[in-house]
Amino acid sequence: MSIPTVHAIADAALASRLAAAIDAKTKPPGSLGMLEDLALQLGLILRTVQPRIEKPALLVFAADHGIVAENVSPYPQSVTAQMVANFLAGGAAINVFARQNGCALQVVDAGVNHDFGDLPGLTHCKVAFGTRSFAREPAMSAAQCEAALAHGYALADGLPGNLLGLGEMGIGNTTSAAALMHKLTGLPLADCVGAGTGLDANGVRRKQAVIDAAVALHRDVVAPLDVLATFGGLEIAMMAGAMLRAAERRMVLLIDGFIVSSALLVAARLQPAVLDYCVFAHCSGEHGHRQLLQQLGGRPLLQLGMRLGEGTGAALALSLVQAAAGFLCGMATFESASVSNRAAGA
Repeated sequence: MSIPTVHAIADAALASRLAAAIDAKTKPPGSLGMLEDLALQLGLILRTVQPRIEKPALLVFAADHGIVAENVSPYPQSVTAQMVANFLAGGAAINVFARQNGCALQVVDAGVNHDFGDLPGLTHCKVAFGTRSFAREPAMSAAQCEAALAHGYALADGLPGNLLGLGEMGIGNTTSAAALMHKLTGLPLADCVGAGTGLDANGVRRKQAVIDAAVALHRDVVAPLDVLATFGGLEIAMMAGAMLRAAERRMVLLIDGFIVSSALLVAARLQPAVLDYCVFAHCSGEHGHRQLLQQLGGRPLLQLGMRLGEGTGAALALSLVQAAAGFLCGMATFESASVSNRAAGA
């Protein structure tokens, strides 16, 4: 299938202009820390010295995973559909944080094992009623994986703004994410597997053993799209597709936690320049996310020990992204404010 082409954001002339604009603001050089780096990145992505965040959107992708049949989660699969209903009713943490930060929220059924009918407010992109257990067979067929990616492309094409935040919901998806991380990075499996929704130590060991056996079963699977189809989830594939198309459109990508980062890992193996467009919202409390961020070269804006998913970290970090654009567009310069700048060479 055709993969969107993502171009690097490097532009030496524009970077020089942005750096000069940042340093001209009424502050000591570097005193806004990571916000200055972020402002530079936003300017390069949006190709302007006055970047503005317009109509930010957050897509929450929901799907079920056949791997839950292997007893890798303390929660039943039915929770996925129940939480989708909670999102649509406005009662989840992501609803609160999205409202608080002025972010449009769209809930996507990528592959929940439930028939929602014509439930109002839900974006219907169901490829299948969940994946199969990758402990026994590939989670998706190649056609299902391609369909999920294509839905992601279409969703990104339909966004009116210039920033996309991503979130997810799917019981069992930390197992898929850990398997993807292990296969695509080569890191030891023990560094990739965590407690997910709350497994105890024995549960984590069982989860690791399930993934280990599955990796041995599918040992010959190495190409990124094949790895995604074999071990991934429909929501993970759809997020990867949305990221690639949004980056092709030169949108800012606001990356949430462990699951979203695993989708980005796949996207980056297909189009490495997608990483240029990524703002990493936070470092999740889920075991493995810190090392995954290191693999992706990501510096998280927040470190709050969160591991809820849903896009909650992305929604909270949005205000910082807006602040980075805001100071570059709205803050006075030394010259305009008649404030003395530091002496040359001091």
